[in-house]
Amino acid sequence: MKNLTSIQPSTSRLARLAALKQSFQEWSSAPDMLTRLSRRLSTTLCLETQLGMIAEEVAETIPFDAMNYRHRIARQDFVFATGVGGPHRCEYRLSIEGNYYGTLSFHRRQKFTEEELAGFEMLISAVICPLRNACRFIAIEQTALTDSLTGIGNKRAMDEDLMRASALAGRHGAPWSLILCDLDHFKRVNDTHGHMVGDHILARAAEQIERSLRTSDTVYRFGGEEFAVLLPHTDEQAARDVADRIRLAIEGMRVDTEDELVSVSASCGVARYLNGEDFGHWLARADEALYRAKDHGRNCTRVFATIT
Repeated sequence: MKNLTSIQPSTSRLARLAALKQSFQEWSSAPDMLTRLSRRLSTTLCLETQLGMIAEEVAETIPFDAMNYRHRIARQDFVFATGVGGPHRCEYRLSIEGNYYGTLSFHRRQKFTEEELAGFEMLISAVICPLRNACRFIAIEQTALTDSLTGIGNKRAMDEDLMRASALAGRHGAPWSLILCDLDHFKRVNDTHGHMVGDHILARAAEQIERSLRTSDTVYRFGGEEFAVLLPHTDEQAARDVADRIRLAIEGMRVDTEDELVSVSASCGVARYLNGEDFGHWLARADEALYRAKDHGRNCTRVFATIT
């Protein structure tokens, strides 16, 4: 039987561990702004939270009247603003390793001094990596919620937004409506012209739907040729008007296959949110309205009638 002996740390290893402990304590309690800010930024990947931290820390060293940040991440505009700006501005394009991660600007009524501008540049060098990581995190999240073919939201995004909309509508009492839109006889398009043409038509249809909506509305692809549109502050009649506008836009599309011009039509079902129902019932009623549109000859809109 072998004797088991404990391995005692060497003197050099103990010294390194002690130095590590001291370094950590100094880093955790360092009073300077850059160390403190870096420490705070390392605790979150929320871009909005990070920008709030930057605004708080910078204001203690370089007074400013407003701080703005803007960037387009995964097809969506991200804007952060705090304070009210003045006539003087310094603006920085945040780039690292050849990639752009937004524009950060500071505004003030008085002109910034050369020393303050140098301070901003030192700040940028300290915050750009955490901001890059936060932007990448948003992009990854958006990819998980985006349909790869059309670039619009997918079924997961739709389910999350329907759940959120149901809660908002129930809390505030504002009308919300849902449109389900299905391309008519789309299987025939794929069988006749191939899936490449079919995919092109789906992408074009998504574009036409987006162009038919307000900026506050959202479109999703949640099935093969099925789309959904979420309309805040919209009653049944207004939602029906939107659905008809979508149908006309899709009907007007023409896709050149070299042999012929291919066109499609669409059927739409509309349902307004009913107070107290879960989003699954709301979706089911819109689907029932879509079924009725299909059953009545397609290329039309049907509304799930509600009694108020």
